[in-house]
Amino acid sequence: MFILALIGAIIPMSIYLYFLWKFDKNEPEPIKFVIYHFLYGATIAIILGIIGSKIISIPLNFIFTEDTNNLLTIILVAPFVEEIAKATLLFKTIKSKNFDNLTDGLIYGGAIGLGFGMTENFLYFIAFSESFGDFLPLFILRTSFSAVMHCFSTASVGGLMGLSKYSSNLKLIFISVFALIVAMLIHFTWNFSIILENTFFIGIIFIIIVSFLFFLTYYFSLKYEYSIINKELKNEIPDNLLSVISSANKFKKGWFTQPYQNIFIQKATLLAFRKHQVDISDNNNELYNNEILQLRIDIAELLKSYKKLN
Repeated sequence: MFILALIGAIIPMSIYLYFLWKFDKNEPEPIKFVIYHFLYGATIAIILGIIGSKIISIPLNFIFTEDTNNLLTIILVAPFVEEIAKATLLFKTIKSKNFDNLTDGLIYGGAIGLGFGMTENFLYFIAFSESFGDFLPLFILRTSFSAVMHCFSTASVGGLMGLSKYSSNLKLIFISVFALIVAMLIHFTWNFSIILENTFFIGIIFIIIVSFLFFLTYYFSLKYEYSIINKELKNEIPDNLLSVISSANKFKKGWFTQPYQNIFIQKATLLAFRKHQVDISDNNNELYNNEILQLRIDIAELLKSYKKLN
């Protein structure tokens, strides 16, 4: 069962991680940085979660019976400790240039959650699967719902932090605490629903609703990014190129000089986002200005090759 548990834990979460990484259409995240968050969730966050739960459970042992203590640990302690453990890395990596908007936060937070879900699934498969008949229903439940819950709960923290990165430090702290509470509530609702027999299907419906909200948030985040690109590049590139690069049509071949199309998309998109980040920053209005100047020089060179052929 060890090999089956290992395969059942790793492969589905790796597939989820790949599609999560592909979500960012406008400014793809460095895959190494995404994997770094995934591995943190799979290792450090799990260890912190286990240690934290054990520590908090100690005083509960003196107050409640063993059964009550186990119930409280699943319903209350686990959501509290595990969401803090998973989100801890985000408080560090939000300072990175790679983590600078809502979409980035959804991806990095989601990657941590998937890593956590992968290791937790493996531990559950080992502990509760003595045969394939035991493994299959547990695999379906944990892969389709429990691990997805971990992904979306931590994605909500990352998304809200990314959305408020360029606000004042006080506002960022407030939003981060609020985001953690949201993640804990998602986790609590799922754990509470599956621990009671009569509410199991409510938990399934709840995760489906959370999944819908996640994809809806991603959709509007993408639309918002297109509007930023359109606004910030209005005086930077020709109108005929602007109409393409600020839409999903930019992924079609042939509208820019080959083989420079992908480079132009990358440079122009980054310029738009850097200009927007300077506009909304409460901390430093000079943020990214040197990078913006260099991007303008690079884009001017790319436009020369485009104009020669048109």
